[in-house]
Amino acid sequence: MIRLGIVDFDTSHVVAFTTRLNHLKIEPEQWVDGARVVVGCPGTSIIEPARIPGYVKAMQDLGVELVEKPEDLIGKVDAVLVESQGGAAHLAHAKLFMEKGLPCYIDKPFTCSVKDAKEIVALAERKKLPVFSASSLRYGLEVVAVADRKAELGAVLGCDTYTPAALHPGNPGFFHYGIHGVEILYTLLGPGCQEVTCVTSEGSDVITGRWKDGRLGTVRGIRKGASGFGFTAQCEKKVVASSVNAAYIYRELLKAIVAMFESGKPPIAPVIPLEIVAFIEAGIKSANNHGTVARLNG
Repeated sequence: MIRLGIVDFDTSHVVAFTTRLNHLKIEPEQWVDGARVVVGCPGTSIIEPARIPGYVKAMQDLGVELVEKPEDLIGKVDAVLVESQGGAAHLAHAKLFMEKGLPCYIDKPFTCSVKDAKEIVALAERKKLPVFSASSLRYGLEVVAVADRKAELGAVLGCDTYTPAALHPGNPGFFHYGIHGVEILYTLLGPGCQEVTCVTSEGSDVITGRWKDGRLGTVRGIRKGASGFGFTAQCEKKVVASSVNAAYIYRELLKAIVAMFESGKPPIAPVIPLEIVAFIEAGIKSANNHGTVARLNG
């Protein structure tokens, strides 16, 4: 059984992941085998510090040992889940744990800058450790089904996604909640975006990417009116339009995380979360320049 530590308790994922991995207070169909959360560090938050005490209480109720400092996890665990909502905190945690030989899952956003993302990827290569970052929406059953139906649908030639997109200065632009729609887009189109444009208004943002093979993909980030997660994939043989049911996304993400810790191989190449950071960073640059084209610096 793989022993996991969790650092920074400012997100509901701390409790959601622990209940599924530790088979506690959740129905058996949500359980994930192979790893157990044994210790956590409440840490700090640049996004929602007021949430930490509630999650501390919830983790205590789940019987998880708590420590005061992130470094106190070292020696107690085999791998770490870095759960800080703020992407700016992730590089420091990755350095701390990976320098000690501990592989990490880093919750979204991977980082809030290409510079930090490249440093984490380089560290993983140097230490020969797997590292993985993703939104759970990447594992929505409806999203995954498009790849499973490739023989029927053909290749995805273009894609439009939509997502709630609340803003926070600590995670600018689509780095905060809009990243879920970006992850769906990249799951369906894969990497290879070269440039983006982004237009923004009070109630929504729309970012459009042009892939190197000419395909186009868009993400609509919604802040006003009805919202949810979904996509329209324009395939060779059919058009698939679907909302995404969030009921099993944590379970499916955790399966991928545990498989990485077991095998030593990340479920997606590090170039993908790195490019997602570059995509969002370019989107911010475009929005700040009245929707002009911005090239990815990945």
